[in-house]
Amino acid sequence: TLYLVQKETVIPTEIPLIHEVTTTLREWAAIWRDLYVGDKREMFNTVRDMIYDLIEWRSQILSGTLPQDEMSELKQKVTSKMDYGNKYLDLDLVVRDKDGNILDPDLTSTVNLFRAHETASKQIEARIQEEKSQKQNMDLSRQAKFASTPSFALFVTLKNVVCKIGEDAEVLMSLYDPIESKFISENYLVRWSSSGLVKDIDQLHNLRAVFTDLGNEDLKREKMSFVCQIVRVGRMELRENNTKKLTSGLRRPFGVAVMDVTDIITGKMDDEDKQHFIPFQPVAGENDFLQTVINKVIAAKEVNHKGQGLWVTLKLLPGDIHQIRKDFPHLVDRSTAVARKMGFPEIIMPGDVRNDIYVTLVQGDFDKGSKTTPKNVEVTMSVHDEDGKKLENVIFPGAGDDGILEYKSVIYYQVKQPRWFETIKVAIPIEDVNRSHLRFTFKHRSSQDCKDKSEKNFALSFVKLMRYDGTTLRDGEHDLIVYKAEAKKLEDSSMYLSLASTKPEMEERNPSSGKNTQNLGSFSVSKDSFQILTLVCSTKLTQNVDLLGLLKWRSNTSLLQQNLRHLMKVEGGEVVKFLQDTLDALFNIMMENSDSETFDTLVFDALVFIIGLIADRKFHHFNPVLETYIRKHFSATLAYTKLTKVLKNYVDNAEKLTEQLLKALKALEYIFKFIVRSRVLFNQYVLPSHSEFCGFEKIFISMFSLWSIVIYLKTGLASRLIYLIELAHFSLYRDYFTCCVCVCLCVCEDCREILLPLMTEQLKLHLENHEELDSCCQLLSNILEVQIFVCLSHVTSDFLMETFIMFKDLIGKNVYPADWVIMNMMQNKVFLRAINQYAAVLSKKFLDQTNFELQLWNNYFHLAVAFLTQESLQLENFSSDKRAKIFQKHANLRISSQHPAGPHKIKFIPEMVGPILEMTLVPEIELRKATIPIFFDMMQCEFHFRRCFQTFENEIITKLDHEVEGGRGDEQYKILFQKILLEHCRKHKYLAKTGETFVTLVVRLLERLLDYRTIMHDENKENRMSCTVNVLNFYKEIEREEMYIRYLYKLCDLHKECDNYTEAGYTLLLHAKLLKWSEEACAAHLTQRDGYQATTQCQLKDQLYQEIIKYFDKGKMWEEAIILGKELAEQYENEMFDFEQLSALLRKQAQFYENIVKVIRPKPDYFAVGYYGLGFPSFLRNKMFIYRGKEYERREDFEARLLTQLPNAEKMKTTTPPSEDIRSSSGQYIQCFTVKPILELPPKFQNKPVSEQIVSFYTVNEVQKYQYSRPVRKGEKDPDNEFANMWIERTTFVTAYKLPGILRWFEVLSVSAEEISPLENAMETMQLTNEKINNMVQRHLNDPSLPINPLSMLLNGIVDPAVMGGFTNYEKAFFTEKYIQEHPNDQEKIEKLKDLIAWQIPNLAEGVRIHGEKVTEALRPFHERLEACFKQLKEKVEKQYGVRTLVTITSAFMHSSLIIHGCCSSQLACMHHISSGWTLTSQYKQITMNYYTYSLSDLCVACLSAFVFVGSWLPLLVSSSLSWDLVSSCSLGNAMHYYLSMLLYKDKLL
Repeated sequence: TLYLVQKETVIPTEIPLIHEVTTTLREWAAIWRDLYVGDKREMFNTVRDMIYDLIEWRSQILSGTLPQDEMSELKQKVTSKMDYGNKYLDLDLVVRDKDGNILDPDLTSTVNLFRAHETASKQIEARIQEEKSQKQNMDLSRQAKFASTPSFALFVTLKNVVCKIGEDAEVLMSLYDPIESKFISENYLVRWSSSGLVKDIDQLHNLRAVFTDLGNEDLKREKMSFVCQIVRVGRMELRENNTKKLTSGLRRPFGVAVMDVTDIITGKMDDEDKQHFIPFQPVAGENDFLQTVINKVIAAKEVNHKGQGLWVTLKLLPGDIHQIRKDFPHLVDRSTAVARKMGFPEIIMPGDVRNDIYVTLVQGDFDKGSKTTPKNVEVTMSVHDEDGKKLENVIFPGAGDDGILEYKSVIYYQVKQPRWFETIKVAIPIEDVNRSHLRFTFKHRSSQDCKDKSEKNFALSFVKLMRYDGTTLRDGEHDLIVYKAEAKKLEDSSMYLSLASTKPEMEERNPSSGKNTQNLGSFSVSKDSFQILTLVCSTKLTQNVDLLGLLKWRSNTSLLQQNLRHLMKVEGGEVVKFLQDTLDALFNIMMENSDSETFDTLVFDALVFIIGLIADRKFHHFNPVLETYIRKHFSATLAYTKLTKVLKNYVDNAEKLTEQLLKALKALEYIFKFIVRSRVLFNQYVLPSHSEFCGFEKIFISMFSLWSIVIYLKTGLASRLIYLIELAHFSLYRDYFTCCVCVCLCVCEDCREILLPLMTEQLKLHLENHEELDSCCQLLSNILEVQIFVCLSHVTSDFLMETFIMFKDLIGKNVYPADWVIMNMMQNKVFLRAINQYAAVLSKKFLDQTNFELQLWNNYFHLAVAFLTQESLQLENFSSDKRAKIFQKHANLRISSQHPAGPHKIKFIPEMVGPILEMTLVPEIELRKATIPIFFDMMQCEFHFRRCFQTFENEIITKLDHEVEGGRGDEQYKILFQKILLEHCRKHKYLAKTGETFVTLVVRLLERLLDYRTIMHDENKENRMSCTVNVLNFYKEIEREEMYIRYLYKLCDLHKECDNYTEAGYTLLLHAKLLKWSEEACAAHLTQRDGYQATTQCQLKDQLYQEIIKYFDKGKMWEEAIILGKELAEQYENEMFDFEQLSALLRKQAQFYENIVKVIRPKPDYFAVGYYGLGFPSFLRNKMFIYRGKEYERREDFEARLLTQLPNAEKMKTTTPPSEDIRSSSGQYIQCFTVKPILELPPKFQNKPVSEQIVSFYTVNEVQKYQYSRPVRKGEKDPDNEFANMWIERTTFVTAYKLPGILRWFEVLSVSAEEISPLENAMETMQLTNEKINNMVQRHLNDPSLPINPLSMLLNGIVDPAVMGGFTNYEKAFFTEKYIQEHPNDQEKIEKLKDLIAWQIPNLAEGVRIHGEKVTEALRPFHERLEACFKQLKEKVEKQYGVRTLVTITSAFMHSSLIIHGCCSSQLACMHHISSGWTLTSQYKQITMNYYTYSLSDLCVACLSAFVFVGSWLPLLVSSSLSWDLVSSCSLGNAMHYYLSMLLYKDKLL
């Protein structure tokens, strides 16, 4: 059954028409849904009817019951309906043949294809593949890609190691064959710290490795495992016993983790993003070998891991390491560790020099000796030369780690026969191998440090890396002899190098006895045993004597002929490993014996042997290696003369040398390539000589004669010749001719003149005889292509100019309709071929100084850019099905390298920077890789001419901004741009530093522009504002004023849309600050808005100030408007003399002053908002901001608005800082709470009597510090009184800038915290309550018209017996004997709290009095109850805490005094006491008694404050005796004691 469900895979086993109907129905179904959502009813109904018809007709066709004529008629109806429906829905055109089948453009001529498009103008191409069929095609493409390459690699990313190790550890990862029980690859080593993170913090989140050199044989393995061994590095045993010092730094087995990766290797599983969990299996005991544990885990069905294991991602990549870095730069870069296969890859490319020796510590058997238990044996391996000197940094324990001096094995506790199976790579410089040997020393390690230091090496083994015959140490297991001697002598290489290293070697030296103790000197052979396994992977060291003889032929030339003959007996695998060295040796022999022909034939036969070897199926994947050698490494300029002579001799004597000729013919393609390359090199480095080239002509004449014989003579020849003809026949003819055409394309003109006449004559002959017509036509086509190429070299600049203009015109005008996809693609193919041909002609003919034409090159570059950026080639804008089909049929026509303009490049800077940038931004990775280097070329060019590249830099920054804002560019482009340009710059002598600075600059700009573009159309305007600020700050940083101003206005427009007039004013003010009050001309970029009509900076600044003042007025920021107005008034009065404008401005300023005093401005709340989790964009992620709320906006409303903008975010329920898990999670978490701004009063208001209305502005404006207080309960909760143990945790936040500013929020830069005790909290609460009452009273005194309701609610909440002002709980908590005894140091604070309670009464009394004056008759009963409650409260408080009285003259200034002096609550209370004493002399005794509750600092501040604000004329009446009691009770310094004594006099003025 077929369902209309997207992404369902349909395998087209039915007839093509059914498949087309199915895909059409799927496509229409998606459009049909969109029509329903868009409420397009008419189209919806029409498409519904067409879908129903197609479903019905499809069922009839599938039934198979229709007669032939009805079936044909039905098919016609189906195709007509589909074509009509596609046209109706504006889909692409489908081209059909007369039977209704879709035409294949590859099998149709261009003319017929055009006519078919004309005929089928009402038909559209339907979808052929759906999402999953595309994926299937991608899989097929992937399989094809893997099938075409002989090398593979496994890419591994280590995400995390979750194991309770407790010490530092080594994590060793490698590939393992469980069937053969052997490791396949090197180890990838990660050093893990005891803290649970990678030891090298720079590798955090970058633990990547690629296991390379895997081949088809590895993919065919029955099973393959990914094995991780964890080795603990620390103490002998994991125990917490610190009584004795323990030995550290010991490598101990900890456990393994194993994962079957067979499905990944075979391609059945391919998801690079999937994280795999590999369970961890610890070792069972101290003598449990890691190798044994690996095999146990592989055999076990499951592992009891208890949540411990590794998290990794795995992906199979095709190609060798160089190809992988090119194709997968986002995965594999230079920092990725490369773990090679232990063995050669299937292809060894020339230049891939490798000299690795893998040493595996297999096992040993060690006698316990004098000890009661077996030894804890540690093997130390090091590399030494024949003088005993250690070679440094040649031992590599694993990929990703540096070379070390010596390697220490894992220690198995008290094990007589340890089995290590630890593999180490030894990479020694080739020149040192013959003098080097491996030394293995054995030592017992003790768990106690004191004992361990006394232990010495007890034995030694060694093995030389080079054998006596000059070959390298044989691969395989080696049973080494274990020698014993004194510890010092074990380190003397001169004493043991003469001894046998292995037991077979000792037997060879002493075949009779097997031992010879007489020559051992101070050494003795131990009964202990030790085995290692070695594997040599070297392109320079061979284990074959015959091959070694050829490679070192100069050392014994008398054996040269023998060595050449023996070469052809060497096993093929050994030859191909040393292919480059072997070929170099052969051609060196030929060239160094150029005067003689002695070795020519032997070298030729050897060369034929090697070519034939590579032609063998077993080694066919070495073809690219041979091609690379010929192209890049072959250098014998005279080899062609000798090769042609030998080949001609074989051809001329075909009857005698049939066997040799047959082999040569099979290798003829590469023989010709060697000859041609040699001749090309000769032409380049030696003067051309036609006489030298005659041999080349003769050999081709002989070869063509031979071909004629092969084709035409089938009888009458000798038996050997007939045998040759039967083998060769026409297949040889075709291959040879193809080879000749290839030669024609690459050789010089004199060669072409010889070859083309010969080939055309032969072709004519065969065409006339109607033989091999297909091959002849193909060859003729190739010859014509060569001739066209030659003809293009004679074109004129006028012709090219007209052609470029015509092509660009054709590309821009869209000759064919947009839905003629096939014709458009075919046209682009023609354009691309022509552009590439013209590029070659331009480089050849119009690049030198005399013929260079700037306009011609300009036209070419603009044509190339127009071609690459044309709409029909932007595959990313098409649907996935359409894109896949176009790419499948036509590849990617945009990938084309651009040709530089030689020494004239500077003429294209900066004009071509924009077009080239547009070209590089085309979202095609290969095109980007090909074109981004042009930027470096431009930098280098401008630097060469001007010693800097400022012009280029300015242009690319300007153009990049416009291009990215227009939708071009992405994260991949940023990465590629950075990677490619940095690689180029770092290689340049002079551009390394400046180039890297430039690249970093552009990458930072790209990050901000991409963020800005991403949210540019986001409904969340706050995010848009944040990104805009990021960009404008960047432009300010790099001093790009015009771009900075551009984004200032973008930000200003956003603020105006949101009615943020204050922020809009601050934003414009940044532009105004760039201007001067001068008549200096205004640059174009300064006036980016049409509304400003200014020619000088002074005029523009005037206009900006006027607009900013207008915005500040709307935002009620009159203080800021006045500041700007004063500056502007100064200009009007003294510079411009515009008194009319001055008059208007002053009137406006007067209004602002009046507004400050009279207009009530709502105080906005401030909110701290934290954005936690990796789900947020980078500019919000794990950061905290302080937001300025809107007028009258509550926290709940602000929170709801915030969560509406971020629907995926989750609100945090606590205000504590989030855990690391939340910060690193992939989700979105928002924390929001209200904070209190901290007043920063301007200096001009300090120490002066200022109206509360003026000061209140600064309590919520121009603030940069904010506080949040969070209650914290310490100790057990008291059910009777919760205040007793209620502490306050107060956090202070500091933002980057003051608020308000250019944003309504700014990031928090620093956070600090402090704790407030319950008593101090009570004092602050009472103080705030008193201030609140006082403020309310002052407002009603200043403005009698204020409503009474807020005052009613405030007073009722305090005086009502049900509440009792809140201080009843304080009395229970702090005024008890128990509390005083437990907290004797709090006595002073308790007295302050009592005083604050007492001072609440006079404040309340004034409030109740005002309430009584303003209360209405309707509220009179309420007021009477209020008075009754207050009377009870007053009696209680005055009885317990004394009477306090406010002074009228100080009441107007008390709050301001508090604010201006920054007095604490105790100081304020003290001031109240002093002011009370000024007028109430009868109560002076009561008042001065209360002074004892205050500290000296409180008294001083209060006295000085009172003195400043009230004046020296007010009397302070205190008793002399009381005064001196007061003084004597204080612990004063001499100076302060004297000062206070002078202040306090009876009946004297202060």
